[in-house]
Amino acid sequence: MTTENTAGHLRIAVDIGGTFTDLAILNEKTGELSFGKALSTHGQLVNGIQNTLDSAGAHVEDGGLFLHGSTIAINTLLERNGAKTALLITQGFRDIYEIGRVNRPDAYNLFFSKHEPLIRRSLRFEVPERLLADGTVYRPLDDDAVRALARQLKDEGVDAVAVLLLHSYRNPAHEIRVRDIVREEIPGVFVTASHELSQEYREFERVSTVAANAYVGPRVSAYLGELEEHLDQQGFPGDFYAVQSTGGLFPLDHARRECVRMLESGPAAGVIGAQAICAQLGLGDAIAFDMGGTTAKAGVINDGKPLTSSSALIGGYEKALPIQIPMIDIFEVGTGGGSIARLEVGNALRVGPQSAGSIPGPVCYQRGGTEPTVTDANLLLGRLDEHNFLGGEMLLDKDRAYRAMQTKIGDPLDIDPVRAADGILRIAVTSMSHAVKAVTTERGLDAGSFTMVVYGGAGPLHASAIARELGIRKVLIPFAPGYFSAYGMLFSDLRYDYVRSVFRKLDDVSFEEIEAIYAGMEAEGRAALAQSAVAPESIVIERAADMRYVGQEHAVAVDLPTEFFERQDRGAIKQRFDAVHNVRYGTSAPGEPADLVSLRVTVLGVMRKPPRHAVEEGSAVPPDEALRARKDVYFRSAAGFVATPVYKRHLLRSGNRITGPALVEEHASTTVVQPGDEVLVDAFGNLQISIGSEL
Repeated sequence: MTTENTAGHLRIAVDIGGTFTDLAILNEKTGELSFGKALSTHGQLVNGIQNTLDSAGAHVEDGGLFLHGSTIAINTLLERNGAKTALLITQGFRDIYEIGRVNRPDAYNLFFSKHEPLIRRSLRFEVPERLLADGTVYRPLDDDAVRALARQLKDEGVDAVAVLLLHSYRNPAHEIRVRDIVREEIPGVFVTASHELSQEYREFERVSTVAANAYVGPRVSAYLGELEEHLDQQGFPGDFYAVQSTGGLFPLDHARRECVRMLESGPAAGVIGAQAICAQLGLGDAIAFDMGGTTAKAGVINDGKPLTSSSALIGGYEKALPIQIPMIDIFEVGTGGGSIARLEVGNALRVGPQSAGSIPGPVCYQRGGTEPTVTDANLLLGRLDEHNFLGGEMLLDKDRAYRAMQTKIGDPLDIDPVRAADGILRIAVTSMSHAVKAVTTERGLDAGSFTMVVYGGAGPLHASAIARELGIRKVLIPFAPGYFSAYGMLFSDLRYDYVRSVFRKLDDVSFEEIEAIYAGMEAEGRAALAQSAVAPESIVIERAADMRYVGQEHAVAVDLPTEFFERQDRGAIKQRFDAVHNVRYGTSAPGEPADLVSLRVTVLGVMRKPPRHAVEEGSAVPPDEALRARKDVYFRSAAGFVATPVYKRHLLRSGNRITGPALVEEHASTTVVQPGDEVLVDAFGNLQISIGSEL
């Protein structure tokens, strides 16, 4: 990568995954894009980032912006290895965190087990104070009691403290005072108060959110500090931003305090990248599907915008805890390239959720792995080139993968390793299809009517098979799919989200009152942007509201154009809610009155976007240049191995058409074109796949 005369003009984006760390760099002066990839170095993540920079020949002293997404927050939650955390909560409500709610979103799940709090009961302490639901003080805060509790926590040796006081979303004064006292008494401890993360009602969700932030806080904050120090030592002169679960950017000091906002940072950036591709091609509806080394994730773009949620259950429903922050609606399954295949009771074949990760990695990586994985299966079926993985930078051992497949799976089932490998992929595809159904069918959307945008290093290998499973007819493999989440960060904007619970009937609400609440939140967002080290090109403000029919328990989020409020048009607001409710639940009640539950504002500082260069046109695939070789590749529809053309993606031209079976190889990914599929290379180099009928 050329760095001459580019000081301060590189926008560097790094995404850490379970197996690989990915890098995308935009030269703001020339528009040139560069990429890098290296194995993630768990336990010392900064080393993996530096290895990725080195692989791309990049120098951070030329950087102006460093953008970062990481799985460290969500991994800490899922693995339950966070900080020793205490909870300070209003007197009389010590156990609301453990009691939770009695409702079960998945009513027929026979494997349900109650959630397990991140903070054990012996470290939950009651604070003498009480606010009423409107925020007025019923019982003043006892400062001396809080100081005594803080000293007790110091003796307990806690690393983090979460503060949740009833109705602090109405009046945060008591929480602020408790937070300040704890910081005075225990210097250096990580302290977080619920109003800093969520200013809406539902005490269980709020306590779960602040507990999660405290639990992951010390580790995430220390990691971000370590990375910042490393960049400083390397001479980085620019600004450091983290990616939120909304796909937006926020400053490092915010990220170190509000760590829970980074839970889905990498996957969210991928959805933002898919949104940019859709905007360029005029696609309104798409499924963003990401398969990496450890997991597969799916999100939805509807009418040109990612579907978002105001809360999520992190870790799967069975033992999950709710997190009440805005995030892109992403569903994740434990199936990736490194997912381990194994036999369980009765010789039932299972794939994932355990992953070989980067250490020891799949058997074929020759790093000590002994359990066959999805990557090993793809290698045995001829879909990966053992001599050309990552452009030849990493050699794969096919013989070792074959022996592991035979010993662990084939012999116990009395089948040959090839059939075992095919079975592993069939199971993996079925599992991954559940992620797509969770964000489409279960949201009232028809997956078959969407285009599926597939990326991640392992995604294009399985895209066609997943599409067939779901009845999807169009698949798009975007530019640089193996680096796509990092690439998506280059399209992210500065973002601040605000919410206020209001509880008003739509028919009775005062538009002056609503406007005052919205204006206050918008002013907060503008002030936050004004403090940013980076000046955005423009500011965009989006309004929404959580609404429900009178008598309902749960609300749906409804985007509301500002002209509805300028016209004071209650009817338009109600019609928009009815339409959203109909999509979400398949029914609506236009004749029933509605409630406004919460008001939401998103303030975006729009950043300059990377240019998208058109690729050269070509009427036909030039076989002497693009067709690299032929080799045997296994397709079930072809009843075995067939000779298959292999194309170099960077040599394909706009207008080129390919008929399956075929493989399209590039540096960090391989696209499998099934028999019956047809591929069109569009004007921007995307592979647009029309799925055939063969199964």
